[in-house]
Amino acid sequence: MDNPVAERLRALTRLQVLDSKLDEIHRLRGSLPEEVSDLEDDLEGLITRRNRIEDEIKRLNDEINAKKNKIEEFGAQIKKYEEQQMNVKNNREYEALRKEIEYANLEILTSEKKIRQFLEQIEQKEELLERTQHKVDDKKRELEEKQKELERIVDDTQKEEENLLKAIEEASAKVEERYLQGYRKIRMNMRNGLAVVMTDRDACGGCFSIIPPQVHIELKQRRRLIHCENCGRILVDHSFFDEVEEAMAQEA
Repeated sequence: MDNPVAERLRALTRLQVLDSKLDEIHRLRGSLPEEVSDLEDDLEGLITRRNRIEDEIKRLNDEINAKKNKIEEFGAQIKKYEEQQMNVKNNREYEALRKEIEYANLEILTSEKKIRQFLEQIEQKEELLERTQHKVDDKKRELEEKQKELERIVDDTQKEEENLLKAIEEASAKVEERYLQGYRKIRMNMRNGLAVVMTDRDACGGCFSIIPPQVHIELKQRRRLIHCENCGRILVDHSFFDEVEEAMAQEA
């Protein structure tokens, strides 16, 4: 039967093997989850921009309709004033009506000018809307492709991931809390997530720094946890690591 240190090393090595398998699934997915999220944000931004342009076009059309109504109102006023001019009693009344007609005509001209300006703006907005809609369509297609790719990978690995998460939870429970925290801290600081590494000939399997002969002897004795003096990873000898992996393969 293994001594307590060997059992601890076995539990940590087992946990590392499981974590590495889960890391491999995450590497397989790569940056797809982040890409999908970024594309969703981009699409949302484009849709917001498109909706804003549509609202602006609607506002301009409302302005045009308001100006057209104003033209009709002033046109009716001109007709009324012209009829009243036929029945004026003096020049003062005639001049007052003439000024009203002049004012109404000026308002009509101003409204017609505004309508032309609004129509020009609408034309520009519609061109912008068309370009934005093309971007929305392209972004939707790109998002759908990425989502399908991610869904395919998730479908292929979901069951394995669920099993690994369960196994990691069980394996973590067998590691004393302070060693588990130390293991997780090392993993977090390592780009490849390796906290427990086997020796690679005369070197650390993580950073490949040479291991002194005395340390090799101690690794085989498994009397204490030994960390690489260079990178801080937990070291186990090659044969022990293989033994743990073989036992796990037989369990599966």
